Amino acid sequence: MIFQDNVIKKYLENVYFVSGTPTGGKSTISKALGKKYNIPVYDVDEHFDLHKEMSDEKYQQAMNKEFADADEFFGRTVEEYKSWLIQNAREQWDFIVLDLIRLSANGPIICDCNLPIEEAEEITDPSRIVFMIKDPKQLCEDYCNRPDHQGFNDFIHSATDFEKAKDTVNKTLYSLNFKAYTDIKKSSYFWLERDNKRSVEETARLVEEYLGFDKELSK
Repeated sequence: MIFQDNVIKKYLENVYFVSGTPTGGKSTISKALGKKYNIPVYDVDEHFDLHKEMSDEKYQQAMNKEFADADEFFGRTVEEYKSWLIQNAREQWDFIVLDLIRLSANGPIICDCNLPIEEAEEITDPSRIVFMIKDPKQLCEDYCNRPDHQGFNDFIHSATDFEKAKDTVNKTLYSLNFKAYTDIKKSSYFWLERDNKRSVEETARLVEEYLGFDKELSK
């Protein structure tokens, strides 16, 4: 069954998307706004394991691909790794959309995700999505230094050749995200580039003003 874009958009009218590139501040801002306005935050990454359990390897092959160890996982070429990540995201998105329709039926919800511009155009209005971005250089280091990514940190450090694995991750994520980073900056969508001189509160304020939270959700 294929749903037309206008149907999806209608059922996702209560969803506010905080998207962008890795380490751009999506999760930080989503949580800050969720706490301030008492809105549930749906983190796409946190739901992957549940969606994998619900999946079928016949239809969601990338989600169900198993790897023996870190050497096999990071031993792929950049193009193989990149292709797998893209397919993984596409397969999970069906589960995500159905979750969002159900969870937003009775009120607003914030979706912390990595939604490409071309897909954003299909499922939501520009007034309900913001992009948080950061130049995708040395993303492996950024991931390893984050407290909520220590599982990834431990996994990549278990590779026989950690430096080679790190190089593969950096090249893959840069290849995957640089076009998105530049496309977002050239687009008419609302976006903010990560700036450590700007506080979380200041950044959240800019986002909530654009999304209209300060007017609509304060009533």
